[in-house]
Amino acid sequence: MNFITRNIAADVHGEFAARSFSPPLRSERKWPIRYRSIELLASCSDVAIIVIASIVSTLLYRLYVDWTTADVGKAIGSAIVVSALCVSLLKMRGMYRPPELLALRRQVQAVCLSWLFVFALLGSAVGALNIGAEISRGAGAAFAVVGLAMLIGHRVIMRALLLKGLSDRKFSGGNVVLITDQAQSHDTGLAQALTAVGLRLAGHFSLPRPGAKASYRKRLSALVVQHARGFDIEEIIVEADPNRWRELREFVAELKVLPFPVVFVPVGAASEMFAQPTRDLGSAIGVEVQRGPLTPIQRAAKRCVDLIGAGTCLIMLAPLLAAVAAVIKLDSRGPVLFRQQRCGFNGRSFAIYKFRTMSVLENGPSVTQAKAVDSRVTRIGKWLRRTSIDELPQLLNVLEGSMSLIGPRPHAMAHDSQFDKAVQQYAFRRRVKPGLTGWAQIHGCRGPTPTTALIEQRVEYDVWYIDNWSLRLDLAILLRTPLEVLRARNAF
Repeated sequence: MNFITRNIAADVHGEFAARSFSPPLRSERKWPIRYRSIELLASCSDVAIIVIASIVSTLLYRLYVDWTTADVGKAIGSAIVVSALCVSLLKMRGMYRPPELLALRRQVQAVCLSWLFVFALLGSAVGALNIGAEISRGAGAAFAVVGLAMLIGHRVIMRALLLKGLSDRKFSGGNVVLITDQAQSHDTGLAQALTAVGLRLAGHFSLPRPGAKASYRKRLSALVVQHARGFDIEEIIVEADPNRWRELREFVAELKVLPFPVVFVPVGAASEMFAQPTRDLGSAIGVEVQRGPLTPIQRAAKRCVDLIGAGTCLIMLAPLLAAVAAVIKLDSRGPVLFRQQRCGFNGRSFAIYKFRTMSVLENGPSVTQAKAVDSRVTRIGKWLRRTSIDELPQLLNVLEGSMSLIGPRPHAMAHDSQFDKAVQQYAFRRRVKPGLTGWAQIHGCRGPTPTTALIEQRVEYDVWYIDNWSLRLDLAILLRTPLEVLRARNAF
């Protein structure tokens, strides 16, 4: 590898210079694989694995059942259809990009969902076309199990190889020229990142300072062109602040005489915009600087879970709910259900349903939180509050759509106004529907919040849940909620 070692003596103002540095340590042997080829390699190997899984499962099933000759042609044909659908789904989700291949948990989830969707789709097609007699269900089931296991195993191996390749700098690559406006004292690590993925720095230049004379820029571009023509260069990488784009555009235009691409790597505060997704708005392009907490598909999935879960619970718990209503009526005067205005999704108010546990029905600008020893709580109310049975009527709120099974717990409107002023991120909780239970509740954040520290802790849990939402997380919260109810922490 050749590196620039000469200085530019004519540049007396020091506006730009060729940087000199020692080449990074390299492994003795490079893999004959380029980092950029990983995505193609991973997708092609998935296709091969699915074909092999189909053939192997068909042969094993036939040998196990009747020792007859298996139709390998049908196995290959079905594997081609399955691989085309499954690999296309994973490709659309970007699951073959190297950074995604390193996230093993996301990989396993994506593979399982895509695999199940493909087999459900093909199963429906087989039933609709009435061609089930021509397909062996046993061989198909074996293919589904073996194929999924092999795909998951492939992800584990790919991740291990990718980590080793990056850590040992095993990937092969071509020569690049790096041009940066970052001082050596503010090195962003781009040079090391390029060498880690197999690229070799055949030149490292510094851009003139902002506002420098155009002659300096022209001299730099001429030097870069002269240097690039003396090496087998594949591309030029320009690392700079996007705020300098006006002069950078002119500098890049002067490099058009070179027959290879110029790649811009943004740095600085404005570079955050480049990491955000874009949208086509007619003839304009918009940048999504704030992502909604849930996509339309995720909202639909969560709503389906809410409807099925709340409906099932109401049917199963109907005898208990009827018994509790009767006991409340016999224990004290007043309605069975207590309705109170709460603040929900996007700040919209709704009436929450609870079994009445107190002798008062506070629902105004002033609401006193319950205490450990509270004379307002009825005899049956103490038991209902300790076991959280008083919250079960909120399943009706879930059915009507004002609440979800999982989400931040809603507070009385009077307390919302107080907490909004005390906690900066409190309003962030309203980015999703309030829930019957939540991430904060399974961590013991229940009951009154007499201090700012307690509400801040609860908000911290709620914001984390919103930022990291998944159906798997919702399921984990649902499974842990009964254990938290039995522990009865802060429940009074």
